[in-house]
Amino acid sequence: NILSLWIFGLLFISSSEVHGLSSIPENCMPHFVLAKELNGLAILTCNSTPDTAITWKFNDVPVENEAFGQYTTQNGPDLNLSQVDFTMFGNYSCWSEGRMLSSVYLLEIEEPEQTFLKNQAISHDGLQCKSSFCFFSCSAKRLKSCQWVTSSGPVHGGGFQFQLSHSLSPYAEENTKLEVTVEAIDDLIFDRKTKKFFLREIIQPNSPKIAKCEDVGENLMVTIEPPSNWSTPHSFFTLEHQIHYRLLDNNQDRFSSSTLIPKTASSLRVRSRDSLILSTWSQWSPWKNLTQ
Repeated sequence: NILSLWIFGLLFISSSEVHGLSSIPENCMPHFVLAKELNGLAILTCNSTPDTAITWKFNDVPVENEAFGQYTTQNGPDLNLSQVDFTMFGNYSCWSEGRMLSSVYLLEIEEPEQTFLKNQAISHDGLQCKSSFCFFSCSAKRLKSCQWVTSSGPVHGGGFQFQLSHSLSPYAEENTKLEVTVEAIDDLIFDRKTKKFFLREIIQPNSPKIAKCEDVGENLMVTIEPPSNWSTPHSFFTLEHQIHYRLLDNNQDRFSSSTLIPKTASSLRVRSRDSLILSTWSQWSPWKNLTQ
């Protein structure tokens, strides 16, 4: 299943080692050339002086030895590729006197059929991202300075996840939407997506914690603690809670927005959401057994 999570400007790269593309190169964006259409023209430039004698290789094989060698011409430091097709996508490098000067990946542009990202903010302080791709980095598009960030590794359940902080004030009303640009690479196919949204639209707290249950007459008073990473002060960033409990005598399910529930409840769990913006509900907390 392809996870869907949008976040501030992302660059994703597939884990499969197709034509040597298995991680993000340094200063990655200049290393990519996009073939805008099949059977068209692509121009690759070597990082060299015009008078340097250079040779080009495709996946470490001289381009003239490739089956498509007849469709390549060299113009100074540039390599011109005509009649571009699938066999020509991959890594190209230019060499002089046995030393590699620079390399570039020729990629195909394609519109994916599915969204492969999903956005979530677990508080007003930052964002969280998951993806089915294995290598990725991201930058804050709306901020004046953009810093690329790379995922540290996979998470349980597949895909990758990372968090971004931002300089938006959680106390101020949002007037301008965040503009998110996503750039993805999978099997040498490139795609770019853009989405706009307010941070408040993607808030979903983590599950709250059931701190204690106390007898109050014929009822139980349930004390619920916000998730540890929820924005503070809690008096300003208030949460509303919902309690799901089961009755001991007939095992019926009941729901309550009050923290008072019948003492005849056998078990309960809770969830929360931002009470001001009526955000998405959190996931339910684990069930708490009241009969022990």
